[in-house]
Amino acid sequence: MAQISSVRRDRSRSMLVFQILAKAICGLFALFCVLPFIMILSASFTSEGYIALNGYSLFIHDFSPEAYGTIFKDSSMVLRSYGVTIFITVVGTALALFIITMAAYVVSRKDFRYRNHFSFYFYFTTLFNGGLISTYILYVRYLGLKNSIWAMILPGLFSTFYMIVMRSFMSEIPSSLVESAKIDGAGEFRIYFRIIIPLTRSGLITIGLFIALGYWNEWYNCMLYITDERLFPLQYLLYNMLASQQALARIASKTAVKLANMPSKSMRMAMTVIAVGPVLLAYPFIQKYFVKGITVGAVKG
Repeated sequence: MAQISSVRRDRSRSMLVFQILAKAICGLFALFCVLPFIMILSASFTSEGYIALNGYSLFIHDFSPEAYGTIFKDSSMVLRSYGVTIFITVVGTALALFIITMAAYVVSRKDFRYRNHFSFYFYFTTLFNGGLISTYILYVRYLGLKNSIWAMILPGLFSTFYMIVMRSFMSEIPSSLVESAKIDGAGEFRIYFRIIIPLTRSGLITIGLFIALGYWNEWYNCMLYITDERLFPLQYLLYNMLASQQALARIASKTAVKLANMPSKSMRMAMTVIAVGPVLLAYPFIQKYFVKGITVGAVKG
């Protein structure tokens, strides 16, 4: 008995040491992930002159809000771009989730006769596509989406990869649930909304987060199809502001004109804070669903 107790104590000590080391390593990696954000935030409030002379630092030196003042010089334009970004993110994410989950539900049903044919058409698009020129002609000439906010929403409404992921989630649902619902008189839409969607909520939130991030960072489709400044999303507006600032700096360096205290470096950091800040604030509220959505199905019994 004494020998067994000694073995148990040794195992408990080993487990305790392992847990301490694991937590220390995870904490160290978490610190390495947080440090760049701290540096970005401090640099955005540091004067341009200090950054030019001493480089970036983890702490604020020579405090200056000039970068934010430059960005919000026309606050109405920035707020309007925020509104455009929020609109395309909310509407695009909602529509994309509906379309993706509907397609995943159809191809996950074993009683659907043509599901293999439809799956082939979906997979085929991951290997070949029409290219930029044909896509541009389709959106502009035939769909009339030039200078339309839908030009930034429609291209991201469907992803074959996300559809495959959602199909895997739905395949884990026992078919007996669907059969019993049909016996009770439920139609396909009622089964979809009342059974399938609640049971795949964690996967839905995980996919929705990635889709929302894609819409939040939208700028490429805006560059192709939008010329009206009133429809510029936040990312493209900040890109234009930074490009204009850099163009002025190049002109000033080649001529006798001097632009004093132009916050080009600190302005980049301030733009990063403005663009990433809302996402960082929203992430803690959906973190538990995000982690569950990634790990669900990893262990099968």
